[in-house]
Amino acid sequence: METQRQKKISGVIQKDIVDILQRAAIDGGLRNTLISVTKVSVTTDLSIAKVYLSIFPNKDAKELMEGIASNQPLIKHELAQRTRHQLRRVPELLFFLDDSLDYIEGIEKSLKREENPIENRDLLPKRKKS
Repeated sequence: METQRQKKISGVIQKDIVDILQRAAIDGGLRNTLISVTKVSVTTDLSIAKVYLSIFPNKDAKELMEGIASNQPLIKHELAQRTRHQLRRVPELLFFLDDSLDYIEGIEKSLKREENPIENRDLLPKRKKS
């Protein structure tokens, strides 16, 4: 269960990280790429913040995540500059790709019967559990 302080710090980090990443994407020439921070969770000792990112279009996601991970110290420094009056110490940032939208899309396809294993027998091996 998150404390009120953890929720408050998560909100501050989420708001500022979105700003930082969108500005970096525009400055880097990625004008048609949308980066959103879906969730930020902070540990109880406030030392680590897990930042979950959703990137659209998905074809650029892996490359963009590598770039974000390599520029993590710069992002942390920019975040520290923005939150210097709110946070004494900025937590260590860990970035993860949030693929929940792809998961939801797969469920919707299954529910709409676009991938019907009865009509298309080739789908059966994909659905078997290992």
